[in-house]
Amino acid sequence: MAMNRIQFQPGLSLPAFLEQFGSEAQCEAALEKARWPEGFRCPRCGQAEHSVLHVGVHKTCQCRDC
Repeated sequence: MAMNRIQFQPGLSLPAFLEQFGSEAQCEAALEKARWPEGFRCPRCGQAEHSVLHVGVHKTCQCRDC
């Protein structure tokens, strides 16, 4: 049988992936850090001032100026 290139591509192993993104809170923190590496900035006006709203178990950042 031919080698499946998708199966053997370099990347995180399953244990390493689960250690880094094993819980929903870890995934949410990683996404937040990827989206705003230097902290929250409003995509509309660029302002850093914001409020954090908790919608269910997730949090939503809302610009104070917009």
